[in-house]
Amino acid sequence: MRSVIRVLIADDETLMRAGIRLILENDPDITVVAEASDGRQAVELTLKHSVDVALLDIRMPGGDGLKAAEQIASRVNVVMLTTFGEDSYVAQALKVGATGFLLKDTPPQELINAVRKAAAGEPILAPQITKRLIERHLTAPNDGSEARRKIDTLTETERNVLKLVGEGLSNTEIGEQLFMATGTVKAHISRILPKLAVTNRVQAAIVAHDAGLTRS
Repeated sequence: MRSVIRVLIADDETLMRAGIRLILENDPDITVVAEASDGRQAVELTLKHSVDVALLDIRMPGGDGLKAAEQIASRVNVVMLTTFGEDSYVAQALKVGATGFLLKDTPPQELINAVRKAAAGEPILAPQITKRLIERHLTAPNDGSEARRKIDTLTETERNVLKLVGEGLSNTEIGEQLFMATGTVKAHISRILPKLAVTNRVQAAIVAHDAGLTRS
């Protein structure tokens, strides 16, 4: 029996929350356990309910989604929802530990798929968006020496996995390229994250890029 994915929605617009709930609950494997109208409520409800994925609007009165994400990203998978597509918002969201970033006009099935991926701990950013984000906002201030020091702690297999994570591949795609079962890929990633001192695979992708693993 498959487990149901428990979702929290935080948005200051009632109709937006209702629309997202309607889309998600069309999927029998997803249930919305709480709704919040601001970041403060999102934090409180996340602590109160057993939440797998939190969908947070970036801009809300009474505490925005970025501040809420910073407080809850260590205990749930956070996906930021916004109408603002600027890279700077994506950068901020990922820096505080968000799993991914979606625009509010994301098609219904893509939203459902994104929640499923987030629940599995996979990034919700297209590879080209991740690459642009990393290059423009996250790597400029450093020379990569810290990232290279971190990857020195990895085994050769872990480096190969990290390289593909940095290129935006899913666990299944990594397994296909490296001839591994998906479960084996997940096991490698679970060991890689603490070695790199990061909390999710998007941040691991940043380390991979800084260290030069993803450069041709």
